[in-house]
Amino acid sequence: MTDVSVTDNTDAARFEVRVDGALAGFADYRLREHGTVVAVMHTEIDDAFAGQGLAKQLAVAVLDGLRADGRSLLPFCPFFRGYVAKHPEYVDLVPEARRAEFDL
Repeated sequence: MTDVSVTDNTDAARFEVRVDGALAGFADYRLREHGTVVAVMHTEIDDAFAGQGLAKQLAVAVLDGLRADGRSLLPFCPFFRGYVAKHPEYVDLVPEARRAEFDL
């Protein structure tokens, strides 16, 4: 059994997904509006970990974490934008005035 964890590496400004302690992927972000808005810019999963659903696990952990912290999302990353579009329960994380910009 593998141990999958998602953490916020604030020094690198990215959310990281690890498998058994090894870095498997990340989502780069930029903070806006004094940290209340998180702009996710790019998501990448290492080829060695492809096909394991790690990008989905990363997205869910990030989105649930933003909700728990009361923060908003700007999904500039195509993967995050697509994930939110396919999972409308997360659309409310994107500020209403900005949703059209992301086709949400």
